[in-house]
Amino acid sequence: MPSRTPTKSPEVRTGQGDMKVPEAVFRERLRERFYDPSFERASSEIDKVIDIAWRVYSESHKSPRTRAAGEGFADPEMQVSVQWLATRDAIAAAQRQHDDPSAKSRVLLISGAARNDVTCPGEMSKTYRLCSTARGVLSSVSGFDVDFLDLSRLTAEYGRVIYPCKACVSTAMPLCHWPCSCYPNHGLGQVQDWMGELYPRWVAAHADDRHAGVLVPGA
Repeated sequence: MPSRTPTKSPEVRTGQGDMKVPEAVFRERLRERFYDPSFERASSEIDKVIDIAWRVYSESHKSPRTRAAGEGFADPEMQVSVQWLATRDAIAAAQRQHDDPSAKSRVLLISGAARNDVTCPGEMSKTYRLCSTARGVLSSVSGFDVDFLDLSRLTAEYGRVIYPCKACVSTAMPLCHWPCSCYPNHGLGQVQDWMGELYPRWVAAHADDRHAGVLVPGA
């Protein structure tokens, strides 16, 4: 019987460099968020906040509030982000809604255009208008619930952000979690990720014989 060649460990490819910024750079960048002269009266208080923010960053406080994972996890005592657990619970509730045969059929309309009439263009997008027409038609059909997601809120609404997927699954499947555990990352200031709210809305309408999601991309 031929001898088997020992399997080599996969090569981990690194080398993009140290992303840690010096304290002076960190403080300068965070100060830019308080550029408006209206903040000058609170300058000393802002300095105190920046002091705390620097410590949070330098100590990498990714998930500062955690609790035991609980039942259903391989290690129920493992400390897990309370925000991640809340999103997971919301997804589970949406899945139950999706699977309920007595519930109405559900359509999620997604307007993918970044244009919004309250920002620079001053006029709504054709994509939004098309989605609005579709929403009106679908809403008039008995037995349908219509959810409308306007992604132009990312450019027009304060605190609305969706962080990019890092494609963890392309390195190893176990690294990719549902919902995504990359965000929020409080140490890096990557917070207010809108996906925490959007995951359940997508699950409640994900496609089968009664539900559908429709994306209308922006031009």
